[in-house]
Amino acid sequence: MAGTFTRIFPCRAVPCILDSRTLDHSKMKSKPHIGVVGAGAFGGWTALHLLERGVRVTLLDAWGPGNSRASSGGETRIMRGTYGPDQPYTALAARALKLWAHYERRWKKQFLHRTGVLWLVSNRDDAFERGSLPLLRHAHINFQELSVPQMKKRWPQINFAGVHWGIFEPECGYLDARASCQAVADAFVSEGGVYRQLAVLPDGLENGPLRSLTLSDGTRLKADYYVFACGPWMGKLFPKTLGGLIRATKQDIFFFGPPAGDSRFSDASLPVWGDHRERFFYGIPSGDRRGLKLADDTRGSDFDPTDGERVVSPATLKRVREYLAFRFPAMKDAPLIETRVCQYEQTCDSHLIVDRHPRMNNVWLLGGGSGHGFKHGPALGEIIAGLILKGDKVDAVWRLSRFSR
Repeated sequence: MAGTFTRIFPCRAVPCILDSRTLDHSKMKSKPHIGVVGAGAFGGWTALHLLERGVRVTLLDAWGPGNSRASSGGETRIMRGTYGPDQPYTALAARALKLWAHYERRWKKQFLHRTGVLWLVSNRDDAFERGSLPLLRHAHINFQELSVPQMKKRWPQINFAGVHWGIFEPECGYLDARASCQAVADAFVSEGGVYRQLAVLPDGLENGPLRSLTLSDGTRLKADYYVFACGPWMGKLFPKTLGGLIRATKQDIFFFGPPAGDSRFSDASLPVWGDHRERFFYGIPSGDRRGLKLADDTRGSDFDPTDGERVVSPATLKRVREYLAFRFPAMKDAPLIETRVCQYEQTCDSHLIVDRHPRMNNVWLLGGGSGHGFKHGPALGEIIAGLILKGDKVDAVWRLSRFSR
């Protein structure tokens, strides 16, 4: 949904080596039990990859996979490889692209719609885009550098005023978010995993060592190891460890209706796009019959993902309408046909959190999606399973280890 084009501005140093401690191999003989909290993009894929490696897994979620409160809720998310220079995400996206395709074939379902992703370089400072190109090449993600005349010829429905050049990623596009979360959960259960729709209570989580979880129905879940991938609730469950690191912000999403019979704004004619102006706008073409999706990536106000009312801001709507009229003139008077409010689970530097809890060896923390994490779910789940079970060292996520040892 929102935040798919987050830039990375590191605000503090993070350790560079992931902890290599693995499961106790004496427990491996008896098929260890791992509890995964959160059935969104991170937790669902992690649970599935762990299960496929032969361990016993229980997956928990308070409201269900892809629910409307979750950061993985909503219908669509963007799949792209452009991330700027000096970051681990382009390589992670390249692996995710292969895994999305693998599971699509395996389950005979389509989740990734390869409309392409178009980056409009509207800012004189194009270090982000220029710095992305070597990493795209290294990761073997196909892209094209396009001039303004080339873009005008291919997409005449876009007003390219103020644009200097562009990047087009033809093999990327957008993902079916809610549907893929449910598909992962369904596959997890069909392959022998246990799913329970219950919340985890924060009582005693940080007192350590963690021997069991208290659940919302009064029962307890006892496992050998625990993975917490519960999005914007991470800071509430671990206030001492993550309370100052993750901030949930309100993000407004808008859908505008194209004229009847006008296919120029469908996913057959228009790519996903991102526009680096003074504010960063992005959008997804009308491919799911919900209209042209458009959002301002600017961080919103603090938001409570549990009790916050999901009503869009009139000021944000006004700003988005002005952008729509400027960049897509034929949509100037298009009706607003749907709105959504989601949240970013924002870390101070926009990086994900992938690490063992600093004081509990049997607890792993996975979160800080910051609006851009969804696409990485299959690859991140694969990595986490390898880290936990075998102590794999993965260069692509070296920045995501947060805690000193």
